[in-house]
This record gives sequence, C-alpha cells and structure tokens, in this order.
Amino acid sequence: MKKAIVVGATGGTGAAILEELINRGIETIAFGRSRQKLEQMASELGNPVHLSLAVGDAFRSKDIVAASEGADVLFHCANVPYHEMVNKLIPLGEAIMEAANKRGLKVVAVDGIYPYGRKQMESVTEEHPKQPHTKKGKIRLAFEQMLFSSRWNHARTMIVRLPDYYGPTANQASYLGSTLEAIAAGKPGLFIGNMHVPREFVYLPDAAKMIVELASREFAYGQNWHIPGGGIISGRDIVRIAQKASGTVKPVIPLGKIGLSLLGMFVPVMKEVVEMLYLTEKPLILSGEKYKRLIGPIPATNFEEGITATIQHLQNRTSRTK
Repeated sequence: MKKAIVVGATGGTGAAILEELINRGIETIAFGRSRQKLEQMASELGNPVHLSLAVGDAFRSKDIVAASEGADVLFHCANVPYHEMVNKLIPLGEAIMEAANKRGLKVVAVDGIYPYGRKQMESVTEEHPKQPHTKKGKIRLAFEQMLFSSRWNHARTMIVRLPDYYGPTANQASYLGSTLEAIAAGKPGLFIGNMHVPREFVYLPDAAKMIVELASREFAYGQNWHIPGGGIISGRDIVRIAQKASGTVKPVIPLGKIGLSLLGMFVPVMKEVVEMLYLTEKPLILSGEKYKRLIGPIPATNFEEGITATIQHLQNRTSRTK
C-alpha cells in the first residue's frame, strides 16, 4: 500500500483507520464533507506532512475520483444516518465503487454483523450462512452483494466486519458513543439494550490495526474478514469502568423496546434501533480464527484500559473546546 484514501475520514471507524495509516507513515488522503472537521482532525494528528485533505460528497463519484489521484487503496468508511439506511446505503456504496472502478483501486469496506441474522453466543466464522431477518440485515446483505458484483471489473474489494465498537474516535453513531460521552461529561446517560447480557465490543484503535494490516495483503481481497473484539462485557461493567475513569456517578438508564419507541417519536434514529435489539439479548460473537491463522495475533486492549482511555480522551477534548 503506497497511498490510501479514507472516505468518511471524520467518522468513528474512518478516523481510527486514518490515524493508524498516519502512524505507519503511509501517504493518506482524508476525504469528507466538512473542511472544518477535516482540519480539526488533521490538527489533532499534528498536521503530518503525509496527510492531505479532500472535501467532497461521497455520493458523487467524480468527487472521489478527483480526490484519489495516486491512491491504490480506498477505505470505505462512509455511512448514512441509521434511519436512512434502507434507502441510501446502496446508492452510497455504488457511487464509491464507481469511483474505485474508474481508478482501479483496491477497496476495504467497513461493515457490521447485521447480515448474519440470529445467532446466539457462538463463535461465528466468515463462512457462516447469512440469513438476515431484519430490514437492516437484508439491506446490508444486498450491500455485500453489490460490493462483490462482477460489474466492478477494475476494482478489488474486501469487507471487514466489526461488532459494536467504542474508542476515542467513536461518535454518537455507535451504540456506546452517547453513553460514554454522557459519563465523561458527568451527566445522566442512556444505554441502548440489555445491560446484563455480556456482548462483544471492539476497541477502535485495535480494529484499525487489524484493518490496515489486512489492506496491505494482496490475498486478503475478494473476501470477508472478521475484526473481533477483546472479549465480552456487560453494560453494567462498561458503566462501572467508565464512571470510575470519569470520577462521576450519574444514573445510566437502559433503553428497551418501549423506551426506544417513545424516544423515536422525537428522534427517528432511536425508533430504528428497535428491530436490532435482539443482538443485545442474544449476542453474536465473531470468530477471529481466520485472522489469527492467516495474518497473526489479534490486538486486544482490555476493557479497563480501553474504556479508561476513551473517557480520558473525551474529557480532554471537552476541556480543549471550552
């Protein structure tokens, strides 16, 4: 990998991957809609000379084509609002793939676990059948099929699948983002789903290391890859660690189907979360055996360290903006 472009660079996964690329000294283009956000991110990274910024709309192939000159790998980290996923995810992916195809790029598409459907507390491999029963799971499966379509005859694609994630760059688009932000600020918070059932979470800096490592391997393209977390943990334990790190103890209220439905009357995104609550009751656990066998050891920051670092980052960010 000589030069990379990160589409959706200011999002949670995009920012983590961008930082990992910069740390490795790889020439990188950060592509996003907001110049202000891009410049702020570059400043936080120390304005490295091997980072360039490109402002554009990921739904416009020509914007990506113009920005990606000289790149050989494109990281597809762009996403759409949760409540617009069904209508906008495929058009977004097609625009990005059209640009990659014109440039002859390798594509690393970041996705999640929704296409697998129901699967309880077992180690799910990349070969597990995808049998989605939700509208979001079905559109995510259609997204995969589009990415691997034969019409992209000049682009090569891999999909990296993450469980729920957290970390310094995670934002409110993640299930844990708003919870940890509230705790870091010493405010009451909300927790989506069951707080008693242990679930898998991946620390984004760990995920970024694995994703960039995969992106540098020619044989990895044309496949699905799992990016597993550092184990499982309950919501209660997440809150306990986060409150200890923040030095504050304010109530964190779990949101189930009724609470999300009521909140969804005012916040459309919350209503859309309801159909995915099954994952908080009967979690799906990703197997990392393929990665370990073909790539190497899986970086796995323990939850105490990862959550503490996340809270400290959020508090430092808040103090800098005051």
